[in-house]
Amino acid sequence: MPQPSDDTQGFFRVAHVSDVPDPGRALVEVDERLVLLIHAAGQFYALDDVCTHDGGPLGEGTLEGHTIACPRHGARFDIRSGKALSMPATQPTTVHEVRVQNGEVYVRLREATTARRP
Repeated sequence: MPQPSDDTQGFFRVAHVSDVPDPGRALVEVDERLVLLIHAAGQFYALDDVCTHDGGPLGEGTLEGHTIACPRHGARFDIRSGKALSMPATQPTTVHEVRVQNGEVYVRLREATTARRP
C-alpha cells in the first residue's frame, strides 16, 4: 500500500523509478483508488484507470506515445491531460499530480472528474 510522503502536501509514494520501464505502466492503489502510473518519454504520468465511456480498464489498453486506448471500444485519451481524443469517449479521465524525488515516484490525487468503476 502506498505511504504518504514525509511532507503534508498529500503525495503518496507509489513506486521506485526503476519499477516502471520506459515505456511502461503499473497499476497502483492510492488511498483506495486505482491509479494508472505510466512512464513515457522519460516522464511519469498518473491517471484514473477508467475509461469515461463505459468504465473500462485503461491499464489494459494500448499505449502509443502519450496516448492510451481503452481495450473495450478503442476510446483514446491523452495521458498528459486526460483529454478524450476519440469516440466513444467524450469526457476526460482524471489525471493526478506526479513528482519524482530521490528515485521515488509520488502521486497526489485530484478530485475525480468522472465516475469511478464500481
